[in-house]
Amino acid sequence: MVKVLVVDDSPSEMARFREILGKNDFEIIEASNGEQGCQLAEEHLPDVVLMDVVMPEMNGFQATRKITRGKQTSHIPVVIISTKNQETDRVWGKRQGAKDYLTKPVDEKELMQVIQSVMTA
Repeated sequence: MVKVLVVDDSPSEMARFREILGKNDFEIIEASNGEQGCQLAEEHLPDVVLMDVVMPEMNGFQATRKITRGKQTSHIPVVIISTKNQETDRVWGKRQGAKDYLTKPVDEKELMQVIQSVMTA
């Protein structure tokens, strides 16, 4: 079973990810902030990380950088999913190590395609 770590501080967004990923037979690990996301990435070594950007304490850009540059976690693809939809946000996200960048609200079909593509890349 594919393990997906979802890092998002919004309960409604987390519920949406739970619905989409559960329906598609993914195992879901949940973190409500960037720091917790980094810890869970090291503990569980998920197959992919879905990362929000705007969160308290450590934001998604910082957490993405920490995961993609970490010794144990650098192989894990990170997909940023955010309401921030400026081209500069996308470029910055990719410079932090994100494999892809989607904007909210996320489309289920697009999310499934992106998860498949980053896992096989």
